[in-house]
Amino acid sequence: MLEINVSGKKRTETGKKASKMLRKEGLVPCNLYGEKKGENGLPEALAFCASAAELRKAVYTPHVYVVNLDIDGTAHKAIIKELQFHPTTDALLHADFFEINETKAITVGIPVNLTGHAQGVRDGGRLNLSIRKINVTAPYKNIPEKLDIDVTELQLGKAIKVGQLSFEGLEIATPKEVIVCSVKATRASRSAAAEAAANS
Repeated sequence: MLEINVSGKKRTETGKKASKMLRKEGLVPCNLYGEKKGENGLPEALAFCASAAELRKAVYTPHVYVVNLDIDGTAHKAIIKELQFHPTTDALLHADFFEINETKAITVGIPVNLTGHAQGVRDGGRLNLSIRKINVTAPYKNIPEKLDIDVTELQLGKAIKVGQLSFEGLEIATPKEVIVCSVKATRASRSAAAEAAANS
């Protein structure tokens, strides 16, 4: 997985008013969740803030990053767990991170990359990508930047489902019946098929 560095400062004050003040200063309120649990057994969060400009590089991108967080001089490796955006401006309002290590398996959505030229497209169809990411589970060191899927043999009217895929060292967490991509018939391909049938 790609890595990116983000520095932050611990937050002493939380709540709406404190968060509003941080955003005015170009900072984003964040939480880091890890192994630590509170008295109620729920994960305990480390509240911190980070520069909106630094977070932008990790958020507004198709890539999935391991984030090297430096919070007041202490290093943490994490992935982005959840993001909140302003409903009209699309500005980042809040970010939750989940702490990771080299041995613990994590589940994360990885971008799909279709390779090859589908037979169905050569026959006049149109390739349709149904999902942009597939969820996989593995220690983060085993997770690639993208999942390459060869569509060369994909015929007209056929689809590739998640259940047909396998990637070394990865457990696929997306349901098996989900369609990844398909080749849809077009008017041109239907005309060609009808013509071929008439001539045969």
